[in-house]
Amino acid sequence: MEYSLSQRRVLPQLKPMVTDTAKVQRVLVVEDDPAISMLITRALEQQYDVTAVADGNAAVQQATEDKPDLILLDVNLPGMDGFEVCQSLKSDARFRRTPVIFVTARDRPADTIKGIQAGARHYIFKPFRLEDLMSKVRRALMGSIPPPAATNP
Repeated sequence: MEYSLSQRRVLPQLKPMVTDTAKVQRVLVVEDDPAISMLITRALEQQYDVTAVADGNAAVQQATEDKPDLILLDVNLPGMDGFEVCQSLKSDARFRRTPVIFVTARDRPADTIKGIQAGARHYIFKPFRLEDLMSKVRRALMGSIPPPAATNP
């Protein structure tokens, strides 16, 4: 599959595996590395309605159009960086309660603090364990994630 940074969806949309009465939760994945975006998208799309974008400006536009229930956000992005995306969305009343989880290679303590101050619910370092990411996603969507802390398995 050929990938372009201008593409909005990394993979074809699959139907989430939920019951007819359940609300399908939407997750926006903002990641400019095609391999990581594909890995995260494939893991999530079995349970959630996933949209993936590859730059900060597209993230704000897509979030405004789709109103996701959760945003997974890289920091190092073309256009707006992840911190700016998070601050922009959190300044909008529609997104104040939308959980944001940073998934990034930026592992300095100052970056973690900046991410949490921008409004992130959690900050996960790359490389990450997929099981850890999935657990944080589930807990964030249930509203029971513990206080923010950086993790690096």
